[in-house]
Amino acid sequence: MPDTAIVWVALGTPDSATPTDVRRYLREFLTDRRIVEMNPIMWRAILELFILPRRAKASASKYASVWLDEGSALLVHTRAQAAALSDLISQEHADVEVAWAMRYGQPSVASVLDRLYADGVRKVLVAPAYPQYSQTTVGSVYDAVARHMLSSRDQMELRFVRSFPSHPLYIEALARRIETTWEEEGRPDFDNGDVLLLSYHGIPVSMADAGDPYPRECEETTHALRARLGLNETTCRMTYQSKFGPAEWLTPATIDTVAQLGREGVKRVDVACPGFAADCLETLEEIGILNREKYAETSSDQGRFVRIPCLNDDPTFMDAVADVIRTAIAGWSDPD
Repeated sequence: MPDTAIVWVALGTPDSATPTDVRRYLREFLTDRRIVEMNPIMWRAILELFILPRRAKASASKYASVWLDEGSALLVHTRAQAAALSDLISQEHADVEVAWAMRYGQPSVASVLDRLYADGVRKVLVAPAYPQYSQTTVGSVYDAVARHMLSSRDQMELRFVRSFPSHPLYIEALARRIETTWEEEGRPDFDNGDVLLLSYHGIPVSMADAGDPYPRECEETTHALRARLGLNETTCRMTYQSKFGPAEWLTPATIDTVAQLGREGVKRVDVACPGFAADCLETLEEIGILNREKYAETSSDQGRFVRIPCLNDDPTFMDAVADVIRTAIAGWSDPD
């Protein structure tokens, strides 16, 4: 049996698109102190009395609009990513297992670590499925692992992948995914004002001001991708999406930018989401439906809106992640 394992950790997903399961998922997600930094007693009252009763039903409807026969898109793609990584890693490290977990929902980080320990694994590399670091994503995965360690008398040896915002293969995978879409949809006419938006999940400004390096790592990805595509700050713009609550979040907001471009008469807007390793609610519904509708509402010339799919289990992206993993497990497992 392998004594070394890789755990690929995605954000998470409800078990189904029903209000009950979505409510359970949102409760776990929104009570994470890495996500909401309010006083926990005060926040829990607000969450249970005001937010969950309304948001669970609305979110369930959104999940249902993009739910797949096999489950949520994030679940389907995360499972496929882990399988692809297993194939790549096993070519050089037959003694290394690749597993996957969800930070919120099932299978939980703790349950996967328990299962690996029971199977004899004693060395674990945790690889969060986020190219850019944030306390709200990678930091929260670290917390989940740390809590598991606190409950363990026989702790496993652990390593972590922090981030890889400008890894050459990751940037190449993003560029190829965009270029493949352009081959299918036609290339935007950048000389006549068409725009490519790179939309990242936002965080509150207060978190960035307190030291979260996330905006800087998003900018690192954006600069590298612009250079690879031969675009500039006018033709390829960086925005943030998925704002939650009344606090000030990073700007410019994707949906506000989409609306403004429509009002300005921009004839085509393409949107790619480099910070999302896999298509999920935020890319399929928020970008693919909500932002598309916003652009249609504001575009008097009925311009074109193109959502560029996420990398999912794209071979070049999987090569990038496998390269990061091979470096991280050096000394643990010698190539066969």
